[in-house]
Amino acid sequence: MAGETMGGVRRIVVFDTTLRDGEQSPGCSMNLQEKLEVARRLEKLGVDVIEAGFPASSPGDLESVKAIAGIVKDSTVAGLCRCREADMDAAREALTPADDPRIHLFLATSPIHMEYKLKMSPEQVLDQAAASVRYAKKFCADVEFSAEDAFRSDPDFVCRVFGAAIQAGALTVNFPDTVGYAMPDEFGSRIRYIKEHTPGMEKARLSVHCHNDLGLAVANSVAAVRAGADQVECTVNGIGERAGNASLEEIVMGLRIRRDYFNADTRIDSTQIYAASRLVAQVTGVKVQPNKAIVGENAFAHEAGIHQHGVLVKRETYEIMTPESIGIPKNRMVLGKHSGRHAFENRLRELGLSVDDAAREQIFAQFKELADKKKTVSDRDIEALVMGAAAAVPETWHLDHWAVNTGSALGATGTIRLRHKDGKYRKLVSMGDGPIDSIFRAINQIVGKEPELELYEIGAITGGSASQGETMVKIAMDGRHWNGRGLSTDVIESSIRAYISAINAMEWELGREEERRQE
Repeated sequence: MAGETMGGVRRIVVFDTTLRDGEQSPGCSMNLQEKLEVARRLEKLGVDVIEAGFPASSPGDLESVKAIAGIVKDSTVAGLCRCREADMDAAREALTPADDPRIHLFLATSPIHMEYKLKMSPEQVLDQAAASVRYAKKFCADVEFSAEDAFRSDPDFVCRVFGAAIQAGALTVNFPDTVGYAMPDEFGSRIRYIKEHTPGMEKARLSVHCHNDLGLAVANSVAAVRAGADQVECTVNGIGERAGNASLEEIVMGLRIRRDYFNADTRIDSTQIYAASRLVAQVTGVKVQPNKAIVGENAFAHEAGIHQHGVLVKRETYEIMTPESIGIPKNRMVLGKHSGRHAFENRLRELGLSVDDAAREQIFAQFKELADKKKTVSDRDIEALVMGAAAAVPETWHLDHWAVNTGSALGATGTIRLRHKDGKYRKLVSMGDGPIDSIFRAINQIVGKEPELELYEIGAITGGSASQGETMVKIAMDGRHWNGRGLSTDVIESSIRAYISAINAMEWELGREEERRQE
């Protein structure tokens, strides 16, 4: 089990929890369609294990885990559970369609958690861990056990718990730094100790799950690999609770660029990293900081003259990896309004963008419409169109027409006409503090709901005055959150499309919940 090799080096298992731990971070909720698209992208990336959610947490989470389990074929699909039979029963139901399911159990082992959260003695925790693994093994061969807050736990007690879990049948035991407290040297030493002192450790993988509260999640994760860890748990773009999780792309490229140091690598297709990062940023509405390692906009930018000269002479002077190695598309502006379907579909293949026939027709129509407005359409434009269509939910409301009247000496008046899925049109005029506010107020009155606008951001897909505007919005109502994204060469229209996208996500999700209640 432990010590698997690949190409002469140790193979490290990549356990991605973007859809579970990542989605738990504030404002990062995704609808079902978005989760499915992220799961497909993670599978294409080559992730070994996709933690799809926490089935017992809600009917919606159970549904999404089941849907993901039904489409993923080349990765293990995991569901998270507390050490409770009801949780494991929910996971069993959710993972039924999976070709390769995993039940991921967790139970806290630190003194503070055992006393104040669990109200259990160490011996009770030990017994509960073993009993839960045995119960899960009745219907799932692949069981992982996590000792929550392991780093702040007594190391010898963790070894005992891990030993009991392995004896009960766990194939992976996970050592998390749940609160991001560890330093790399001591974390590596702790992993080495656990590896050497856990009974039966040779029968299971040792995993790590590091949080980024002190900015050291990746450093601790790779220190653990160096010390003998077999699996790393991480998220795309490092999203996650509080300051986030260890960043998948940083761990993967760190191991790959420094194979000589770690004598380890992953099976991740690094050329899919950039696309995965962009998709997760778009569906969560959480942008990647410009100076983010590997996938930030400035990761391969060189401002200083001496750096620019060095890169022009020989790239390796200041670049330890190439943009192409993580899949950043070359910005070849070769498509325009005269480009045909064959050229467009060929460009999709070159960019590694796979879409079904129905989506391809929709995207091609949007491409032709965009090409009429812009002289040339860039790779980034095409990528944005594809990702927007892929994660879209069925439309309850469709934008038919809009107009605004505003000026420095006037108030703003917005007019909008929407088509409902029943085929009927609704039109409304509203006043507001500006053109966007007036239109959003009109949409709310038509829809009959008043969600709070939590986030509103506008960016440009490419440079130049003819660039598409990309708007991200986040709305909230009754403690629930929904994201929306809109594209247009007109920033007001991109804002309207983003807001309607979020409204549609809200209507679709609430509608599905109402259907489940009536069943």
